[in-house]
Amino acid sequence: MSTAIDTAKVTNRRQLQFSKTEDIIADVEKLAAAREIRTLGNWSSGQVFMHLANTMNKSMDGFNHRLPWPIRVIARVFIKRGFLKKPMKAGFQLPAKSAAELICPSATTEEGLQNIRKALHRLQTEDHREPSAFLGPMTRDEWEKLHCRHSELHLSFLIPVT
Repeated sequence: MSTAIDTAKVTNRRQLQFSKTEDIIADVEKLAAAREIRTLGNWSSGQVFMHLANTMNKSMDGFNHRLPWPIRVIARVFIKRGFLKKPMKAGFQLPAKSAAELICPSATTEEGLQNIRKALHRLQTEDHREPSAFLGPMTRDEWEKLHCRHSELHLSFLIPVT
């Protein structure tokens, strides 16, 4: 059994900056075209793609649970603006219920790619958005910004080998 990597300390991650869903699509396709994808964290490329797809789909379909309302209010007032504008920091551990809902224990790269492509297509073609389990109600534009920040973080751990 391998020891988990402290992702907050991982070096040589890719520096990504996405401003719209199309930027995420372009990076996913760049990774898909690579001969190999080297991973720097604890998850396989398939798991990264699945996690992002799950989060994207949940933004349209709704989450199975939410954080308690006082935490959501505090997050919305004090954290939301930074979450949408600043890069997300590596090393955050999801609460157990969120992890069970959003993290795929295993997935091949191809399975992950199929799912993230479908989720990205839905983001572009469907208008409906559900409240965030963490930040509460969000507009479509706010969700897009959050997906950009979230994708920058996770895709930065995937290195395309050509």
